[in-house]
Amino acid sequence: MATNVLQRRSSALTRNRLPRFAPWASLAVALVLGAAASSLVGFTLFGWGIFAAIAFTVVYAGWSAAVEGPRKAKDKLATCLVVGAFLIALLPLVSVLWTVVVEGLKGLTTPGFLGTSMNGVSGIQDNESVNNGTHVLGGIYHALMGTLLITLWATIISVPIGLLTSVYLVEYGNGRPLSRALTFFVDVMTGIPSIVAGLFAAAFFATLLGPGTKTGFVAAVALSVLMIPVVVRSSEEMLRIVPNELREASYALGVRKWRTILKVVIPTAISGIASGVTLAIARVIGETAPILVTAGFATKINLNVFSDWMSSLPTFIYTQILNPTSPSNPDPSTQRAWGAALVLIIFVMLLNLIARLIARVFAPKTGR
Repeated sequence: MATNVLQRRSSALTRNRLPRFAPWASLAVALVLGAAASSLVGFTLFGWGIFAAIAFTVVYAGWSAAVEGPRKAKDKLATCLVVGAFLIALLPLVSVLWTVVVEGLKGLTTPGFLGTSMNGVSGIQDNESVNNGTHVLGGIYHALMGTLLITLWATIISVPIGLLTSVYLVEYGNGRPLSRALTFFVDVMTGIPSIVAGLFAAAFFATLLGPGTKTGFVAAVALSVLMIPVVVRSSEEMLRIVPNELREASYALGVRKWRTILKVVIPTAISGIASGVTLAIARVIGETAPILVTAGFATKINLNVFSDWMSSLPTFIYTQILNPTSPSNPDPSTQRAWGAALVLIIFVMLLNLIARLIARVFAPKTGR
């Protein structure tokens, strides 16, 4: 009798509920229906995925409505729509990463790709590599070093200015006219097109040093115009979320304000500040237009940012695609461009990892 009672209770609890295999069964049916629908309009993997997703939503939500009722069906329909929206948003990112990795590895694995420049490489070498099947000559060393040096100098210029500006806005501004003006101009600078920043730097140094001045430092100044508002905004938000109790405790011990900011406020917010700086670097490391205007394009190695033209990875990619070394055989130039694009993405990933490491090392220690 006790067994019968337990069975009745179990059936009451599981009544009007889909079985556990319902999502997988719905997926199997959706894949078949999606393949059939896609075949009617010309079968492609993308079309199959779209039709299968629509079929899965209809089958799963319809099955739920028939068994569990409209309330559960609406919940499952909303879940399918949310997951579908996430996958749609993720699809371009995965597609771009897959394409860059697959195409970029061809250039990255070429001998001498990271250690040689394009100096002396012409269409003759590219034609020979295509006709004879040899490896592609020429690399990105000059552009790689140019990107590192220009970004380094842009960071050196931007981070102190941006951090000090955010400290003033949070700790000393107090709604003063200068504070409001700075906030307004930072907001305006956030939306400045990159080419305008390049034209500003080019015009500024043309006034100081004469027309046609193109160096890596001029490009760094142009990039700093784009970096400063990002650093200011991110650092300002991080400084504002530092609890006032920490400041008051420091003041109660007789610590001066500048020392409180230096020893308490900034170390507490260093994790967010490092992330903001990384975001600012990622914002400018792939800029092409301002560097073309301010640093030009070079095929030889130049490690002096204060003299002569300097190449960078974005301009290298741009010129290799727009003006192949061999117009009749553009495949070697395309291979170099994809390899440089992969290196650029690896740079951004490494910057994020470095920011996390800095945040972990310099974050305030908790516990005893």
